[in-house]
Parts: sequence; structure tokens; C-alpha cells
Amino acid sequence: MQPQQPTPSAEPHEMSFIDHLEALRWHIIRAAIAVVVFTTVAFFAKEFLFHDVLLGPSRPDFWTYRMFCKFGAWVHAPDLCIDKIGFVIQNRQMSGQLTMHISTSFMAGICLAFPYLFWEIWRFVKPGLYPHERQNSQGAVFFVSVLFGLGLLFGYYIAAPLSINFLAGYVVDATIENQIDMQSYLSTLTTMSLSCAFVFELPMIVFFLAKAGVVSPEIMQMYRKHAIVVILIIAAIITPPDISAQIIVTIPILLLYELSIHIARVVRRGDAARLNAKLARQAARDAAQPQNG
Repeated sequence: MQPQQPTPSAEPHEMSFIDHLEALRWHIIRAAIAVVVFTTVAFFAKEFLFHDVLLGPSRPDFWTYRMFCKFGAWVHAPDLCIDKIGFVIQNRQMSGQLTMHISTSFMAGICLAFPYLFWEIWRFVKPGLYPHERQNSQGAVFFVSVLFGLGLLFGYYIAAPLSINFLAGYVVDATIENQIDMQSYLSTLTTMSLSCAFVFELPMIVFFLAKAGVVSPEIMQMYRKHAIVVILIIAAIITPPDISAQIIVTIPILLLYELSIHIARVVRRGDAARLNAKLARQAARDAAQPQNG
């Protein structure tokens, strides 16, 4: 008899296509409910969401600008201090503020519910994995959520303020006053923050690719120079054409790439150790069979 092939064992019975669709439907419903709940909370927390969070980088008393002023004073470089924001935010549409309130609350709801959304996705995917795949992926929801949060904070406190300050201070003539539409401002802020949030998922992406055998530490080291070029391009897309901002954004992405190389190396050592242990157990069983016979 041929050995039976392993089958995913998380469900007590084989699920049909309709059963999978039904399960997916309930995962989507629960995820949508979570987004609606967080969106509602964000909608009613209007003053905090807009004045304290979203409009924070538009004021010179923002935390990042104050830290730059302290750092500039420490290194005797007063030019680093950002004590003035050269633009005024305006609304030029009758329903602009209401539309912005609804859309921004929805975006905030998605960001706040992201850990739960990923958890629902993981609950749908997990039953289709083999036992060793589920074991290798323990903690995926936690690490994905942490990296997303760190990237979001980095984009909000570092990338977005630097971009806003550069674009607000860039003028072609002193007689032109920057009166920025609020949709343009919020688009810049959210794009910078969310871009960094997804870029920070690089270590987890490499982890799963290394588990699948798609990438290895040697390949990542071989193409390190190419990766640096790609990272510089990503930093240039995320940030405006300001060298200092690009360098500040490039450094953590490079560190994440180096961390990903280390993760791929750890994954390969772990897989090799499990394979050697499996071969040793098989060899012990083969050696014991003639004695039993």
C-alpha cells in the first residue's frame, strides 16, 4: 500500500465549495461589522480625530517639529528647527467637510480594525494549511499587526511631516501664497502613512516566502545592491524630492531588508534542523526494523 498523503486537518469533515463560500461570507460580515464599529467611533470622535491627529502635522507645535527643534539646538544647527508652517488649509466645496468627515472616519476605521481584519483572513486560510504549516505560522497575526502599527506611526510622525513641511515651504515666487485644499492635505498625509505601514510588512513577507522556499538569504544578499536601488525608488515615491526626507525614510527600510535577510537565515536553519531530526528518526526506525523482525 502506498503511504497516505497528508491532508489539511482543521475541519472535522471535507468542506464543499459552497461551505467555503458560506464560511467566507461570515468572515466578511464579521470584518465589516468591526470596520463599521470603529468607523462610528472615529466619526463621533471628530475633534480628536481631526484637530489632534490629522491636523497635527499642519501646526508648528507638532511633536515631530518640536523634536527637530530640540535636536537642532543640541547640534547647534538652528536651520533644522521647524517653527513655521507656510500654508493655510481651506475647503472650497459646499459638502467638502462632510464628505471628508465620512471618508476619513472610514479610513480610520479600517486602520483601527486592521488586526481584526487580518485575524479574520487568517481564520479563513488556516484550516486549509497542513499542521506543520500552521505551527510554522504561529504569531503571524501579532507580528503583522505590530509591523503595520509601527509603519503607520513612522509614516505619521516622520515621513508625512517631512513631506508636508517640504511641500508647504516650496515656492516658485514669494508673491504666491500656499492655500492648500483639505482633501489634498489629507491625501498626502494618509498616503505617506499607509505606504510606510505596508512597506514595514517586508519582514513578514520574506518570512512566508522563505517558508515556501521562494527566497533564501543568499539570494537576498546577492541582490542587495538591486534592493538598495528599489528601496531608494520607493523612498522617492513616498517622500517629496527632498534629500533629507528620502534619507530618513530609506534608513529604516534598509534596516528592515537586513532584518529580513536574518529572518530568512533563521527560517532555513530551522527547516534544516527539522529535516535532520526527521531523517534521524527515520534512520532509527529503519535500524530497529531488522531487530524486530
